[in-house]
Amino acid sequence: MALPFFERSTNLGEFVRGLDLAGYSPAIALDGLVVGVDNVRYDVYLSPRFTEVARAHVARLIAHYGNVADMVVPDAFTAAPQAWSTRPPEKAKQAAGDAAEFKRVTAELHLSALHGAKAMGTHSIDLLARLAAIKLLRIELATQFAEVLERCRAKVKSFEGPRQTNVAKAMELRERFARLQITKRDILRKVGEDLFQTLREIEKESLARMRRSLMGEDPPAYELFLNRLLFTEDGRDDQIKAEHYVMLGNFEHDPDRFQTMLEITLSFLKSVGVGTDAADIDAALDAILSAPENAQELVAGGTPDDSTAKGKGQKALLAAWVEALERAGVMEYVIAGYEAVPLLAQYPPINGQQLKNALISKSERKRVESLLHEHGRLSPDGLQHAVRKVAACRGPERAKMAGRFLSDFIRYHRDLRRLEALNAVLDSVNVLLHERMRELSAINNTLYEFLLVDEQRQGEEKIAHHVILKADIRDSTSLTRSLLERGLNPASYFSLNFYEPVNKLLPKYGAQKVFIEGDAVILALLGREGEPAATVGRACGLAKEIAEIVRAYNEKSAAAGLPSLELGIGVSFQDAPPMYLMDGNNRIMISRALNESDRLSSCSKAARRYFSGGASLFNVYVLQTIQDEDTAGDPDEFLVRYNVGGVNLSAEAFARLQQEISLKGYTLDVPTLWAGETVRLWAGLVPVASGTFHRIIVREGIVPHVDARAFSLKQWTERRYYELCTNPSVYDLLSAAFATAAPAGG
Repeated sequence: MALPFFERSTNLGEFVRGLDLAGYSPAIALDGLVVGVDNVRYDVYLSPRFTEVARAHVARLIAHYGNVADMVVPDAFTAAPQAWSTRPPEKAKQAAGDAAEFKRVTAELHLSALHGAKAMGTHSIDLLARLAAIKLLRIELATQFAEVLERCRAKVKSFEGPRQTNVAKAMELRERFARLQITKRDILRKVGEDLFQTLREIEKESLARMRRSLMGEDPPAYELFLNRLLFTEDGRDDQIKAEHYVMLGNFEHDPDRFQTMLEITLSFLKSVGVGTDAADIDAALDAILSAPENAQELVAGGTPDDSTAKGKGQKALLAAWVEALERAGVMEYVIAGYEAVPLLAQYPPINGQQLKNALISKSERKRVESLLHEHGRLSPDGLQHAVRKVAACRGPERAKMAGRFLSDFIRYHRDLRRLEALNAVLDSVNVLLHERMRELSAINNTLYEFLLVDEQRQGEEKIAHHVILKADIRDSTSLTRSLLERGLNPASYFSLNFYEPVNKLLPKYGAQKVFIEGDAVILALLGREGEPAATVGRACGLAKEIAEIVRAYNEKSAAAGLPSLELGIGVSFQDAPPMYLMDGNNRIMISRALNESDRLSSCSKAARRYFSGGASLFNVYVLQTIQDEDTAGDPDEFLVRYNVGGVNLSAEAFARLQQEISLKGYTLDVPTLWAGETVRLWAGLVPVASGTFHRIIVREGIVPHVDARAFSLKQWTERRYYELCTNPSVYDLLSAAFATAAPAGG
């Protein structure tokens, strides 16, 4: 005999206490920002280009989904502050172009804001830009619908009057105009879903990876922007609920409206002991109902495996949940809510709630069948099939539906809470649309501007720092002699294998030549104020590609019996602009980084002889042969460097790289030249271009004090050197050891 519900729930309390239930309370905190001129909200000025493109895009979407695009006169399109672009539409092709332009400009705006957040060292700047863009789009949804409506009204009036002869056309326009007004909610929903889809694509294609590259792991606040209810008025849209969550009632008398279902769910959770240990039970339960994974933990999504102890407990909980829904008289509505979804597309003239209720109530079903007959004699077969499915849903299938409902209901509850949190913080964002208010806020130093790159002020183009990269080809004299002796052209050999491939890389990384020394190339990457580029990061990507090019050509040369190129690269950073001398019309750069990159790219002959016979994963080593107390002047002058096919970074360059991108450290146990040497690696992603990233690994080596004659280890010093790894085996090794590698620490 089955136990009464309250007795069974008492036993279930012990099982529930052993479950790992999560809690989630969505929130956005804009920490460290200055309020605007009204002392309440944050003043934001968005890119004029983005604003214009967004207005035009929203207006065209409204016209498209409202089926009135041809009623908006093309030659009436004007530039901002109106929504319409100066370019007239060219039907489908132009519409696609407009959508692509909106996506491109939106991505550029958010990337610019993200780099600004990196420069300020806070996510709040990026979050503010995201909020301001969403608020603008919401404003334009209402504004541009009114604009489209007004243009259509003018079009209809142009076909009225005693002189008009095309009566049929006038009637058609009036019907479409009336339909536009009646279906306003549906049109705005479709436009909102289109905008949300574009924002989600931008997030997945570029923003998420760029944020991780620049700032590490995301705070939970970013989850609030991946919400399908983002552009709904209150999150209660039937169509969105039916397609992505679960269809619930909307009217006060509906037994399955959200508030009623929430009370049923909360009562069930309390009855089985969920959240009873919390100081604030209501807050704890609300947080539990905002974590969708809890549905799986509680009832296994409606399909528990009763072969395990946990599965048996979940099965008992599921039975209690079904009983709770049955006792509240809503289980049939839950089942009908799912079975009504396929009917929405089959019977578009009928309201979704009517279709759902028709699956349960005979009187409602008769009314719906009558409506189907009125609307073009639509066949009721689909409706009757759904009625039979609802009636036949019994036993395990019924329990499965109840489990599915719990999961979908929690997801919907979570996204409602996310929407509420987002709306609350949106009230604190003031998007300035008038130049006077922008000037007032700017004068008071309370304005946050988010502009596209080409809208940045000219004053922000001043050079703030620079990186020098020297790529040195060793023993070029012997190499040239060897080629000449074989009747080959040294000039073409160097050009094809080195100079031309390097030249092709310069635009990709924004690098420029300083000069060529015959057997070496010296490149500069300039960092300008207000620009988002990771200067040292780009230099690392460029250096790694140069090393890969030379290695690939050396493999081809070896196969053809030609001599190989020996390369050494040095990368130096200086946190100041370079200086220049003028030689006629030619500028000659003066920079401490030039001399440092020369040392970093060099290779001692003694070190080359010592290391040439050994196999190592790494290509750069720095040794000290004299004690620090014995040195005079610059201690770097007494270091012995080995750099064959490697990239040596200065300490300043590595420190800057840590500021530019997020680097994760790992300590690995791999064979090295000396016993007891710690291999510490730092891995990260360098943004090269929009949507393109370059994986890099930097080894932080410790400078050993060695015997000058045998290069045997005496002791480890406190000094560090840095190698950008170019050996593919290092990248494979770190990938294989990723799960077990220990953090390197600071």
